[in-house]
Amino acid sequence: MVDPPRKGCDETFIQTLLTLEPKRIVYISCNPATQQRDALLLAEKYQLEEVTPVDMFPQTTHVECVVLMSRVEK
Repeated sequence: MVDPPRKGCDETFIQTLLTLEPKRIVYISCNPATQQRDALLLAEKYQLEEVTPVDMFPQTTHVECVVLMSRVEK
């Protein structure tokens, strides 16, 4: 499970995930833009399975997103 700050994951952390190759990654984020950026970097070895937006802050523009990614077996 990954739940980074608004700025998203740093490059070292992304590379560590790609090296460790967990079977699944659950990525929780309060910033869809950085979550998308990080998901594109992880797409090297992972495919997007599910995206679930969660309105934790009603009547605001803020939304949490929960993304499930699965390792692509070669």
